[in-house]
Amino acid sequence: MNLRDIALLNLRRRKGKAAFVLAGLAIGVATMVALVGLAEALTQQINHKLEKYGANILITPRSDQLALTYEGLNLGGFVFESREIRQEDLKGIERIKNASNVAAVGPLVLGAVRVGQVAEQAQQALLAGVDLEASEVLKPWWKIEGQWPKPAQVMAGHEAARVLGLAPGQEVEINGKRLPVSGVLEATGSQDDGLLFMRLGDAQETLGKQGLVSMVEVAALCKDCPVDDMVSQISEILPGAKVMAIQSVVKGRLETVRHFRSFALGISALVALLGSLVVLVTMMGNIKERTGEIGVFRAIGFRRAHVMRVVLWEALLLSLAAGLAGYLAGMGAGQLSLPLFSEGHGASLGFHPWLAGGALVMALAVGLGSSLYPAWMAARLDPHQALRAL
Repeated sequence: MNLRDIALLNLRRRKGKAAFVLAGLAIGVATMVALVGLAEALTQQINHKLEKYGANILITPRSDQLALTYEGLNLGGFVFESREIRQEDLKGIERIKNASNVAAVGPLVLGAVRVGQVAEQAQQALLAGVDLEASEVLKPWWKIEGQWPKPAQVMAGHEAARVLGLAPGQEVEINGKRLPVSGVLEATGSQDDGLLFMRLGDAQETLGKQGLVSMVEVAALCKDCPVDDMVSQISEILPGAKVMAIQSVVKGRLETVRHFRSFALGISALVALLGSLVVLVTMMGNIKERTGEIGVFRAIGFRRAHVMRVVLWEALLLSLAAGLAGYLAGMGAGQLSLPLFSEGHGASLGFHPWLAGGALVMALAVGLGSSLYPAWMAARLDPHQALRAL
């Protein structure tokens, strides 16, 4: 019989205390796995969305004057004109070094139009010409009552439709041309609600801006995309335009996840500390109960190192079992609670070898670390006094 067998026999005899130590370690590991796993799943979900959705680089005509506006409030002042971007120049984006990171390029032309038959009763509205294929990538949250505009058709934003009294199937006169309304955009809470939309070519013809665009939206921000380099590359091929990276919302979301990750690590450390105290107190009590047994071991020739190794073998076996049980419990708890954080977008914790290894290392570190002092105390027991406890 070796030392490991002795440790196993002792765990079997004291199942209650072994289960208590096992539960304390497993709860700490499960808490760490669940919280860290949730943070990792949310980070991956955000990165996936960034790679697939939304405009993250904005290209506008360059101007040397400042607009007198603040937070959407127009303070008046002067009106200035800026040259629009030539649509033909946008082909250069396909040749930049990081062109493979560009998911979509959406040119947009804007201009004021007259809506109505009688000039005195006509209303002014803002018309936007869009590339419909690019809009499906750039505006995935758009929902339309009706359908996308076909050639010589118009689509109204939610607020524009309300003000102008438009509905799918009706006709509206824009700059003297009667056009059918193909659909109405559901409320988005953005400036899109107040616009009228047409296909890019039709809008350019209506506004007299053939071959010109007012701004360009580019979907290019992903987890590993060099966005700043891409902005510089696009600026070189479009020297007359201002290229900006829109990262504030993205950074805010990632910062929230980073805070959650820090919170998860802090809570895990606290639970690990509590688990170590449970192990320490339980092992110390176990050593006091086994004083006579330890005296027998010393009397038959066990050295201090042997006694320590028996105690540490018990801690090692319990820690391994707690690491496995805690990892499985933490993954289950994290997967069950994930819909509360991800709003049911199909996120999954998945298997991460580093997280499984971290759970095992945490269990071993807490279990063995908390058992060192009890093992040392057991090894220092005087065999004569220990035998008297029998």
